[in-house]
Amino acid sequence: MKENNNLSRVARNSKKEKTTIEPKTKEINIEPKKKSPVKRILATLFIIGLLILLYARFIGTMGLVVKEYGINSSNLPKSFDGLKVVHISDIHYGTIVNQKRLENIVNEINKIKPDIVVFTGDLYDESINMTETLQNEVINTLNKLEVTIGKYAVSGNHDYSDTIFEDLITKSGFTYLSNESKIIYNNGSTPIEIVGYPDSREDNPDYTISLTDYYKIALIHEPDELDNIKDKGFDLVLSGHSHGGQVRLPIIGKIITPPGSKKYYDEYYNVNDTKMYVSYGLGTSLLRLRLFDHPSFNLYRIYSE
Repeated sequence: MKENNNLSRVARNSKKEKTTIEPKTKEINIEPKKKSPVKRILATLFIIGLLILLYARFIGTMGLVVKEYGINSSNLPKSFDGLKVVHISDIHYGTIVNQKRLENIVNEINKIKPDIVVFTGDLYDESINMTETLQNEVINTLNKLEVTIGKYAVSGNHDYSDTIFEDLITKSGFTYLSNESKIIYNNGSTPIEIVGYPDSREDNPDYTISLTDYYKIALIHEPDELDNIKDKGFDLVLSGHSHGGQVRLPIIGKIITPPGSKKYYDEYYNVNDTKMYVSYGLGTSLLRLRLFDHPSFNLYRIYSE
């Protein structure tokens, strides 16, 4: 009996004992895939390009730069000594320039107290439908420009997209010059002459119109037209159209300019003793971007030697 009891206890004890089997483990190293250098470069360039684009659209188009130039001339009558001429161009109303911005521009010009304001074309953009509301905005705002002598304008290539330009600019208080000139006096016996030529790609400038020997200012839209008048004895030529390239890069300068400003596009040229200044303009055309080329207008202080 004892032997049987012992066997029973052994059997019961053997049931209670558990066999532990430890699982075998295997370490697997999963390393993240490395991006190729080309992909990293492309991603970086994309981000940089996007940031530049945003800057050019929302910061480059803001602000207002006044570019001031001093000009001396022995041909300027003493009665005009210290003449202040403000030169605006390429407003392209309806793009980045709306009524509020145009009012700010007018206010800045009025602070200068100019004698003359000249406009060298592209009042509105051909992509914009100049409704009666927009026309009235332009007329009411530009009429607030204050001058002591006068306001003079010529047409730009975008101004021919509609037939309203002459009516619009004259209602804005400007004298519209198209193949004609104005003789201007300023409390003296010797005048100056301002000559305006229409845009050469959309109209027919008459470069044979007779001119005086007085101090002469020519207004043209496209700066490349300088070659047609450089021998006419103009003391000063004022132009626009190029936008300075609108998108510029350090050291390189302009990237591209429109037809009509391929030869002359920078701020200043002196050809055959004829000085030409180019306004980089207030608005934008085609792309609503400006890079290293903020909206601007020019101020010329002209002195008699």
